[in-house]
Amino acid sequence: MIGRSMLADLLPGRHRLTCPECGKRPTDKTLGVDIDHERAVFHCFRCGTAGAYRHERVIVTHAPRPVARAPQRHEMLSDYGRELWRSTRALSGTALAYLKHRYCRNPLPGSHLRWIPDLKHPSGHVGPALVALVTDARTREPLTLHRTWITATGKAAVDPPRLLLGGHRKHGGVIRLWPDDEVTLGLGIAEGIETALTLAWAHAPTWACIDAGNLSSFPVLEGIESLVIAADHDPAGLTAAEACANRWYRAGRDCVVWVPRSLRADINEVVTNAA
Repeated sequence: MIGRSMLADLLPGRHRLTCPECGKRPTDKTLGVDIDHERAVFHCFRCGTAGAYRHERVIVTHAPRPVARAPQRHEMLSDYGRELWRSTRALSGTALAYLKHRYCRNPLPGSHLRWIPDLKHPSGHVGPALVALVTDARTREPLTLHRTWITATGKAAVDPPRLLLGGHRKHGGVIRLWPDDEVTLGLGIAEGIETALTLAWAHAPTWACIDAGNLSSFPVLEGIESLVIAADHDPAGLTAAEACANRWYRAGRDCVVWVPRSLRADINEVVTNAA
């Protein structure tokens, strides 16, 4: 706040000072001050703080504009995310109907895929949503949440229907659709949840990597001797699958890549469209 003590030593005339509201460095001379023998008038050309000093009283005529701050970045799941995850339920009702409609295999108990019947979307829509916990593939630390708004027969009419929590790290994360104790010698992975659950009809357990970037960097994990990758048939998906497979081959592990024949499709879309 601009007060008497700040202006007391100034002589009559025009001055440039550092604004106490928005100034970050002594060189930020954005506050203009005009002083005569009766009053001082001040105005910051950056944040807008303005007012006058007269008879030992400061009158602020315009409050400062909010200073933009960088969004907070969470390397691990935030308190809000943990509270939201605690509010989720085991798959039932609309969630199971949606998975059945998409020809997905239901994950086992202990899966990191659950649901909330009435989750609010940023658009204002409130409805059922699958909620998946994203954990670090190596350390298992919770990173973020993946949400998909659904109906019994498809995705909800919201844009976008899928969202990660803002300001959270997702790199290196996976959705453990089968719990760790079910992952013994082999594992199947895919980008999306539905794709991974379709792969699970032929090869379980499976995890979802969220997107091509995470699938590309999926690390070689101790104790897993073979990996099956259900690749999306698009440039990003094929490149990611190749990068991941080459890493596992070099580590001496078996690796198989499944690619649907249909261009720009994943195996879930192929199965759903064929039904």
